[in-house]
Amino acid sequence: MPNRPFFRRWRKKLNRRAGRVLLREAARPAIAYPENLPVSQKKQEILEAVRDHQVVIVAGETGSGKTTQLPKICMELGRGVKGLIGHTQPRRLAARTVANRIAEELQTEPGGCIGYKVRFSDHVSDNTMVKLMTDGILLAEIQQDRLLMQYDTIIIDEAHERSLNIDFLLGYLRELLPRRPDLKIIITSATIDPERFSRHFNNAPIIEVSGRTYPVEVRYRPIVEDADDTERDQLQAIFDAVDELGRESPGDILIFMSGEREIRDTADALNKLNLRHTEVLPLYARLSNSEQNRRVPGPQRAADSAGHQRRGNLADRAGHQVRYRSRHRAYQPLQLPDQSTAPAD
Repeated sequence: MPNRPFFRRWRKKLNRRAGRVLLREAARPAIAYPENLPVSQKKQEILEAVRDHQVVIVAGETGSGKTTQLPKICMELGRGVKGLIGHTQPRRLAARTVANRIAEELQTEPGGCIGYKVRFSDHVSDNTMVKLMTDGILLAEIQQDRLLMQYDTIIIDEAHERSLNIDFLLGYLRELLPRRPDLKIIITSATIDPERFSRHFNNAPIIEVSGRTYPVEVRYRPIVEDADDTERDQLQAIFDAVDELGRESPGDILIFMSGEREIRDTADALNKLNLRHTEVLPLYARLSNSEQNRRVPGPQRAADSAGHQRRGNLADRAGHQVRYRSRHRAYQPLQLPDQSTAPAD
């Protein structure tokens, strides 16, 4: 037979796929949900929506638990066996830490049932069911796997950030759905206009998750008097806020800046203050994994200067760098627009 080599390769591929299915079924852990998370209260509603619809929009505040619990809900539905549950994050640090957190909750090791893949680091095995990755990784995989056949479920997290990668993925997935009726899509967003995502996916159902794991108190530093013509120095505003919090109950402090240079400058300035029982830890994407994973021991306080990797704000200015597309220029300039309330929370 002229096509005998083809059928031999095809049979070998089927056998490998069947072997992966058996490995994943054998490795599936017992699934439990932390009762204190708001998303756990909506578990049954989310489960039924994912079961009955091809696309589901989950809208909830930061801290509601949707990022860590949605993959487990998909696993409970039997997803992640015949194909992977792909779970995208905007940044590498988030992909890695979310994978570690889910693995910890399921009492498994990262790289096993829960894996992750980021640039220069691939921790996905044959028995992996949930694959955390950056949205850029998923985009790169589309070049080789146009139908995304290795996945049976895709979760696009933090869709409200509306980056170029996320927008491209949302458009591509909408066109892919008719060709992959078995594929489930979950879009998660803050409470910023989830109806827009629903309309994009032909009026997909929206499930709103209210509440946070921890309460958030918002304070504003005193406004500079109008008579003062000099612009308030940002570093001094940070020093004032750190001093105020330092006189209260012990705890870590997160300071969010717009980029690596600003983070380094702020960390250097805080170190010069020689704050008592305080270790200043800059945090940004180019740090090594070991540096990013550092944890501060008990009695010390940590003043953490971070970029987009973690959420929150402590300063009199809330901004973030955005790369804009320009039709008239041959480059993509970085600008500092005002920050919206939801990402700052």
